Amino acid sequence: MKVSELREMSADEVSSRLEEFHEEFFNLRFQHVSGQLTSPIRLRELRRDIAKAHTVLKEHELGFRTLAGGA
Repeated sequence: MKVSELREMSADEVSSRLEEFHEEFFNLRFQHVSGQLTSPIRLRELRRDIAKAHTVLKEHELGFRTLAGGA
């Protein structure tokens, strides 16, 4: 997911999306350990998506999203 897509969402939407990322990451880690993972690249993508979501939430918390006018 692109950061620009996350920045267009509200803080609540980003939070719910973050929960989905964590759930999917947990499931993929479980598949990885059991040897059933089909796409190991997805683990790296999810870690990065989680970091992006945390960054956007922090921007909302600090007020950057409202000050920047959504840019």
